[in-house]
Amino acid sequence: MNVALHTTLRIVAWTLALALVALPVVAVLNGWIGAERWPLRTLRVGGELKRVDEQKLRAAVLPYARKGFFAVRLEDAQAAVAKLPWVEHAEVRKRWPDVVEVRIVEHKPFAQWGNDRLLSEDGDLFPIAGAALPKGLPRFDVDAPETRIGDVVALYNEAKELFAPEGATVRTVSLDRRGSWSLTLSSGTEVVIGSQEAHLRLDRFARLMPNLMAQKPLPLARADLRYTNGFALTWAPAVPASSSTPHMQGQTQT
Repeated sequence: MNVALHTTLRIVAWTLALALVALPVVAVLNGWIGAERWPLRTLRVGGELKRVDEQKLRAAVLPYARKGFFAVRLEDAQAAVAKLPWVEHAEVRKRWPDVVEVRIVEHKPFAQWGNDRLLSEDGDLFPIAGAALPKGLPRFDVDAPETRIGDVVALYNEAKELFAPEGATVRTVSLDRRGSWSLTLSSGTEVVIGSQEAHLRLDRFARLMPNLMAQKPLPLARADLRYTNGFALTWAPAVPASSSTPHMQGQTQT
């Protein structure tokens, strides 16, 4: 046997030996074998869960946990958890011998943004995705770029503070593509602010509102603040309209 043939046989032998050692390791890491021997039996959840559904959380992790301790792809499991409603951030880890740890930070809702998204307290927009909405959330209807989030929140917070002494809360804030503001109070009053000097107009109306309401004991349906020296007020009828006696809404400018 020549030297070249002997060297070739040695290389083949070593290659086969390495393959016999490596293949089981590769098989375990890919979940081809070993899932029954090293199963993941326990899901441990960290963080305070108020809105994330635990059953949906388990269902998101289970397909990856089935592959066993060594084959579980933590990054894929983490991505699946992050897609669940209300999840702002997720971390998925494993602990020997049979534990999957999931730590979740939930979004804290601040307002509803349009029909299909929510605005978090951190200023992030995230999809509603069929999740049950908390009661009492204000609604922001904004036909403007998302860069206006800070402006919308600022106007809402200001209006909330201004009308609080009258026992009114702000239900909706609207901003159209032309930059015109309006809002609706818990009393049902629509307040049209316009696009110019929004904060000044709102402050002036809120200061005068107690006197305006005292002068006329009727529900205020609409207040148009787009006037230089006053407001256009529309009062709701005192009694429901009937078919025999028509009632007209009264409009005054002050």
